[in-house]
Amino acid sequence: MRQNLLYIFADQWRYQALGAHGEDQVRTPNMDRFAAESVDFGHAYSTFPLCSPHRASLMTGKYPFSVGMWTNCKTGLEEKIMLKPQETCIGNVLKEYGYQTGYIGKWHLDASEQNFDPAPKSGAREWDAYTPPGERRAGFDYWLSYGACDEHLAPHYWQDDERQIRPGKWSAEFETDKAIEFMEKRKADEAPFALFVSYNPPHLPYELVPEKYDREFRDLEVVWRANVPQQMRGEPLLSQTRHYFAAVTGIDEQFGRILSFLERAGLEENTLVVLSADHGDMLGSQGLMSKNVWYEESIHIPLLMRQKGRLEPGEYREIFASPDHMPTLLGLLGIRPPAVCQGYDHSGMILNKEGTNESESPPQEMFLCSYPGSEALVSCFARAGLTHKAYGWRGIKTREYTYVLHNGYRPGEEQREWLYHDEEDKYQLSPRRIDADCQDEEILHFRKKLWEYLALTQDPFLWQERNPQK
Repeated sequence: MRQNLLYIFADQWRYQALGAHGEDQVRTPNMDRFAAESVDFGHAYSTFPLCSPHRASLMTGKYPFSVGMWTNCKTGLEEKIMLKPQETCIGNVLKEYGYQTGYIGKWHLDASEQNFDPAPKSGAREWDAYTPPGERRAGFDYWLSYGACDEHLAPHYWQDDERQIRPGKWSAEFETDKAIEFMEKRKADEAPFALFVSYNPPHLPYELVPEKYDREFRDLEVVWRANVPQQMRGEPLLSQTRHYFAAVTGIDEQFGRILSFLERAGLEENTLVVLSADHGDMLGSQGLMSKNVWYEESIHIPLLMRQKGRLEPGEYREIFASPDHMPTLLGLLGIRPPAVCQGYDHSGMILNKEGTNESESPPQEMFLCSYPGSEALVSCFARAGLTHKAYGWRGIKTREYTYVLHNGYRPGEEQREWLYHDEEDKYQLSPRRIDADCQDEEILHFRKKLWEYLALTQDPFLWQERNPQK
C-alpha cells in the first residue's frame, strides 16, 4: 500500500499547550481526538529551540551546527545564514522515491534577500525571502511559502515567481485551504504525496489572532504555572497569554478541517499524519518570554503521529531530538535514511519491530544547544578577538534530567553549570549549581556525553579545563 506523508507543525507551540496534555488552558478538541488516535511522543524536544536551527535539523536529520545553522536566517550578520543546497534533505529523498512533494507556509531556511539587495524585486524585507524554484527548495516541487514574516492577519506568499500572493485572510486558514486543495488534487494519483505545512501562529505578535478565537479567551482567568513570578502575572503578560491560547485554539480548528478532509477522502489509513512544532514559548515562566533557553517550556514540543490501522496509539517514552525527525519519518515510509543523517531512526521501535538501527538501542539522552546570534553579540566577541560560536550554552536532556553548561553571552563571563531534576522538580525551580572541581559520577557522565556531542558536531564550545578526554 502506498503511504502518503502529511507533516504539520506550528511555530512556537509548546508541549503544554495541547489540551490532551492537561496543562495550559487551551481548547483543542480536534488535536485531543487526534492525540487519542496517535503515537504521542512524550519526550520530544527541540535540540536548538529557535526557528531556523530546528527546521534545518528537521529537513536534514543533522545537528544545527553541522549544517551551519548557529542562529536564525536573518539580516545584519557578515555570514549569510541559510540551508545550503548541497545538503540532502527529506524533500530530496522523497522526490527521488517518486513522491509528489509540497511545502506550504513559513520556510525560514533561506538567506534573507536584503542581505544582497536593499530593495529586492520580490518585496521581501528584513528576515523575509522569496525562494525561487530550484535546489534551494530542498526537493519540494509545489511551493507556497515565504521566508519569515509575522503578519498573521495579512500574510503574503510566493509560488514560482517574485509576485506576492496576498490572500487577505488569517495565515493558518489560508494555508489549510491550500493544503486541502493540494491533497484533493492528488488523492487518487498512483504516486504518493508528501506535504509539509508550517503554521506561523502561535508565534508572536501574540495579538494578531482572529476575533472569533480571541473573544473566547478575552476574560479567561489564567491559572499561572508555578514558575511564573508573581510580579509578571498582570498586564501585558495576561493579554499575551490569552492571545497565545486563542491562537492555539484557532490552529486546532484548522487542523480539524484537515482531519475531516482526510476522513472524507478515505486517506486515513494510507497517510502518515504528523503534528508537531519547532520549539515552545516561555510565556513568563522563569520570568522569561519567547524561546532559545533550556527550560521545559522552551524545548519541549508536541509530537503526534497517526496512521490508522498501522501505528498503535499510545505514549512513546524514548527521547526524541530534532535530528531524529527525518530518519524516523523515512523509516516509517519504508525508506532507508541517508547515511549522512546524524539523528536516530525510531521507526523500528514505533512499529514494534527491528528497524534500521538493529545494532544499537535508542539514545537515552539528547544534545541541547544555543549560540550567541544577534549582530550586537557577534560584534562584541569580534572586538575581543573571540569567536561567538564558542559561547552560549550547551546541554544534555534525559527523561529525568536537564544538564546545562553556560559560557555566557559576553566575553569574560563566568562559566556556569547546572543540573535540573525534572521528574522531582517539574517547574525547574531548584537546580543544582555544580562546582568546577565536582567529581560526582553523575556529573562526570553528563560532561562526557556533552563532550561526545561537541566532538560529533565539531562544535567550538569552550570547555576550559573540563575536557573529560584529557
